[in-house]
Amino acid sequence: MDRRTIIKKAMLLAIPMMIQSGITNAVGLVDHIMVGSLGTEAMTAVSIVGQLLFVYALALIGGLSGPGIYTAQFYGQGNTEGVRASTRMKAIIAIVCTLIGTAVLLLFETPLINLYLHGESADIDSALTLGYAKDYLHIMLLGLPAMAVTQIYASSLRETGNSVKPMAAGIVSVVADVFFNYLLIYGSLGFPKMGVNGAAAATVIARYLEMITLLLWVYLHKKDHPFVQGLWSTLRVPRETGKRILIKTIPIFLNEFLWAASIAAMTQCFSTRGLEVVAGINISNVLCNLMNVVFVSLGCAVGILVGQSLGAGDFIMAKRQSFTLTWFTALLCMGLTFALIALSRVFPMLYQTTDEVRGIATDFIIATAIFFPVQGVLNTLYFTLRSGGKTLITFAFDSVFSWVVSIPLAFILCLFTDLPEISPCLSSTSSYKLRIS
Repeated sequence: MDRRTIIKKAMLLAIPMMIQSGITNAVGLVDHIMVGSLGTEAMTAVSIVGQLLFVYALALIGGLSGPGIYTAQFYGQGNTEGVRASTRMKAIIAIVCTLIGTAVLLLFETPLINLYLHGESADIDSALTLGYAKDYLHIMLLGLPAMAVTQIYASSLRETGNSVKPMAAGIVSVVADVFFNYLLIYGSLGFPKMGVNGAAAATVIARYLEMITLLLWVYLHKKDHPFVQGLWSTLRVPRETGKRILIKTIPIFLNEFLWAASIAAMTQCFSTRGLEVVAGINISNVLCNLMNVVFVSLGCAVGILVGQSLGAGDFIMAKRQSFTLTWFTALLCMGLTFALIALSRVFPMLYQTTDEVRGIATDFIIATAIFFPVQGVLNTLYFTLRSGGKTLITFAFDSVFSWVVSIPLAFILCLFTDLPEISPCLSSTSSYKLRIS
């Protein structure tokens, strides 16, 4: 298989994921602007809750990624029963993650949200922001079960070479999200005007529609997906298979959980400089997340292709796929860098907020853009190592690095220096990445 064929196969997997994530993030952009029109407090509240739910989402994705390594390998071997076993493991892990995540967020909601409200601000009301955040969180928690079910099926479909169905379900979700946001945030067409709560309700409705769409599509075409036939006749997993999966899953789960927690901790460090900084970071993340779906999707495609090659015992092909796609991703990310810098001053003007918040957002966009090629290469290497089961190495160079280097450095720069906010941002950006959801 030559380089052109490798890139073509990767893009056939990645493009549907790019479309799904791109539409999702584009809708998130629209949602964010809608919420931002309600005031900086509303936008900041949604941002804070988003940080907390991000930890749950990454813990869930990390927990499912361990079994996912074996799903791709079992599929490469033609082992349908193995695919069923790994999918059942995903269900068990998802149930545990969702129950624990919901309990923690309900029991400790106030102290967790208050972690981001300590910075001084002359223009943002902390008490109002706290109230918005708690109301928003309570509604968003209702959508976690749907998110878990969708992730179980979507990840197994991608790992067995089908990323179109998750993409289609995702499109249904984002269209519904925009529609219900318009109805429920502003009270359009006779619906109640719910503001921030309307944004949360719209997201929950969209999550359940996505889940229902995906399940209907899969089970109406069971012949195309043999592993779903008899999938839930039992939740039992062969002891040896379960043991192997857990050995790989635990480091990945801890890595994703600790890495997501490190991003939340990083934002908390920035919040000591004022809530304007939190708002600025939030604006920056909306645009940057829209762009980074390119290298995130390619990273997932690398993990799937390399995992299938390893499962088939073709180690030479696995190496060739990894090297080819790493450099291809780096080149694409260089183009994204220029696009982000070009938009860095224009995009923040879409928000009804202060000039200070817009200026902070511009600085963070530029800082993130500079490191995009580095992020692309690191993301590809991360998924290559993980597809081969080298989870301890990815753990050391991912979450451990964030907690040992990035967070202490950001903490020191934020609390003990008068340097501008962009300085701690530069200290942490090189380890920053997102996973596809």
